[in-house]
Amino acid sequence: MTLPLMPKATAVWLIDKTALTFTQIAEFCGMHPLEVQAIADGEVAAGINGYDPVKNNQLTQEQITRCEGNPDLRLKLSAKANPVARRAKGARYTPIARRNDRPDAIAFVIRQFPQLSELQVIIGTVPTSSRAIR
Repeated sequence: MTLPLMPKATAVWLIDKTALTFTQIAEFCGMHPLEVQAIADGEVAAGINGYDPVKNNQLTQEQITRCEGNPDLRLKLSAKANPVARRAKGARYTPIARRNDRPDAIAFVIRQFPQLSELQVIIGTVPTSSRAIR
């Protein structure tokens, strides 16, 4: 089961703002019911600010209201909740100091080993750059 983002802070918010049972909150946040009860008593997570799962699209208010009315129902993480946004693969930034490293290396190989064919030189680069360096 996927857990919400920042489960303890989410549990703090659910305890403070809803009438859900400790078991419902514990199962949603992946905690033990006694730990949730300790949070409610103020023994654990005293300095943690609550994290609103409704505002962050992890739960809906309708789902909370429905579960408050029936203690047998369980909260489920919303399908819209995507806590980890992956960076798309693409061109990465090359520092200015390293931008000439590859052309300098190609020029060195061509100067030191003139007998190498162009196919042997262009491994890891484009053919036009080795031709331009020659």
